[in-house]
Amino acid sequence: MPGSSRTSVTTMVTVLIGIAGLIFILARAGAPIAGAEPAARGAVVEFTPDGKLKQPVGYRQWIYVGASVTPNDLNGGKALFPEFHAIYIDPESFADYKEAGKFRDGTVLVKELSSIGSKETTSGKGYFLGDFTGLAVSIKDSKRFKDEPGNWAYFSFGHKYPLEAEVSKSPTFACNKCHQDSAKQDWVFTQNYNVLRAAAPRSK
Repeated sequence: MPGSSRTSVTTMVTVLIGIAGLIFILARAGAPIAGAEPAARGAVVEFTPDGKLKQPVGYRQWIYVGASVTPNDLNGGKALFPEFHAIYIDPESFADYKEAGKFRDGTVLVKELSSIGSKETTSGKGYFLGDFTGLAVSIKDSKRFKDEPGNWAYFSFGHKYPLEAEVSKSPTFACNKCHQDSAKQDWVFTQNYNVLRAAAPRSK
């Protein structure tokens, strides 16, 4: 009947409008909020127009690969690096390392320094973390650092807070030579980082 047909068409249109409205609402719910920070995507490092590295952020949410300490007590009071060194690698490079067993172009390693705090606690005598004291970064980039050995560049934001906000790369002789001579793999001290050793693919 004509009246029934019009009712069916009206009902169908209403349903379609309702579905379209629901799709719009769901799409808006999944869209990023204006002004919100985007999700982190791998290595997040920024350079100034004149080539200085800005202090990285969010690296404590990266992959921790190991730590070391060479205290003055064990080095005649003259340790070159008497602090704790905690090392982080950006997630994308870590995933690539697990697959390929090597450090991709664009790898970023962050070294966060901490002082030795207490030397005794309820568990016994030892070396326990004190306060954060410094920050250093190494970056492998064959385009930006094509003239550096291994294409690695090193940056130090200081050994005392407040740290520098942006810094130039260190001279080649300051860091690169030691890494080139003593690091086990591609200018990286993988011999000291058990997480990297465990993540490297095994040859079959």
